[in-house]
Amino acid sequence: MVVSGKVGLEDIIRANHVLSKVIEPSPLQRNELLSTLYECNVYLKREDMQVVRSFKIRGAYNVIQSLTPEEREAGVVCASAGNHAQGVAYSCKQLGIEGKIFMPTTTPRQKISQVKLFGGAFVEVILTGDSFDDSSNHAKAYCAKENKVFIHPFDDIRTIAGQGTVGLEIMNQMSDTPDYIFATIGGGGLVAGVATYVDSVSPRTRIIGVEPEGAASMQESLKQGKVVTLSTIEKFVDGAAVKQVGELTFDICKEKLDDIVIIPSGKECTTILELYNNNAIVIEPAGALPVAALDAYRDQIRGKNVVCIISGGNNDIDRMQQIKERSLVYEGLKHYFILNFPQRAGSLREFLEEVLGPTDDITRFEYTKKNNRDDAPALVGIELKNKDDYEGLIDRLSRKDYGYIEINKDPKLFNLLI
Repeated sequence: MVVSGKVGLEDIIRANHVLSKVIEPSPLQRNELLSTLYECNVYLKREDMQVVRSFKIRGAYNVIQSLTPEEREAGVVCASAGNHAQGVAYSCKQLGIEGKIFMPTTTPRQKISQVKLFGGAFVEVILTGDSFDDSSNHAKAYCAKENKVFIHPFDDIRTIAGQGTVGLEIMNQMSDTPDYIFATIGGGGLVAGVATYVDSVSPRTRIIGVEPEGAASMQESLKQGKVVTLSTIEKFVDGAAVKQVGELTFDICKEKLDDIVIIPSGKECTTILELYNNNAIVIEPAGALPVAALDAYRDQIRGKNVVCIISGGNNDIDRMQQIKERSLVYEGLKHYFILNFPQRAGSLREFLEEVLGPTDDITRFEYTKKNNRDDAPALVGIELKNKDDYEGLIDRLSRKDYGYIEINKDPKLFNLLI
């Protein structure tokens, strides 16, 4: 099984021919609102509209269709937080190959259901580990034991070539050459493939990778000059929560990537909500990263042609409340406190009348009365109408002499309690 080597232009062109039999090119749409906001031409490459709602079908199918008859007979195995799994499942059903899909136990239910839907009787989902890396280790061990073929989500030249067809399509669909292309980085397969193709046909186009703040494994690897493994990662952006990028993708990014932008989770949540409210586009956290990165390049992209690759739209509706919560906190509109609350009649009414502003709203209040004490702790969540109201709220809390801890400013407490 060939997984290493150098990805070339001809590999991507060949992959595009193979994929033309199973997928349609995803739309490249000029977004009027974003173009006006950033004073440039912003185009969205809608990989969320693929048959499996992400670009991962490209790499997965390109690898699996290349297997020998013996390898097909043995069956395939993959590890994925969701999108690669769906691509592998779809490919297995299309090609009539048995597949074992290892997924983290933290994978959203929507993605698990989609994997089973796309793979049907040809695939089995195995939930194991808390992260992609855990699942990947278990999948590789199973492969070695059962002599099956491991379909790597990013570190295989055939996977990278398949993902590179996104870049080929962008260049074919654009009437003007793009000045900037923004792409999400998880393991690096998408950005490596796109950069390989685009650099070959348009060297002046700048390729900007985008990583989540809690899992910036490519940035750290480039900083140290070698592939490194992060000790911990934030798993919220499950489509890009990877502790270690690929060796092949690292080598390509080291040579062809122009920059990396790091995005806080609250920022990407705000972007998800804005794209839904303003454009009726439903995307997952990893898919929002390129659009969220535009703020960091506001000055550079003015008057330019800009492409943001919307890598996937597999978002579980059950997560929307969490997404809204993170967005409000990031935007400075929601604040949590632990207060020493007086244990006397009328204290709550006094808090509402003398501490809360006229447009402030209590969204959470948890209080347990303690015997033989003057006060007791209360967990209070307050939502502001305007973030500028925060200073007034803090001033009133201080003047009333409430002892308080701002949970928003303590990551450990915030993760434990909120």
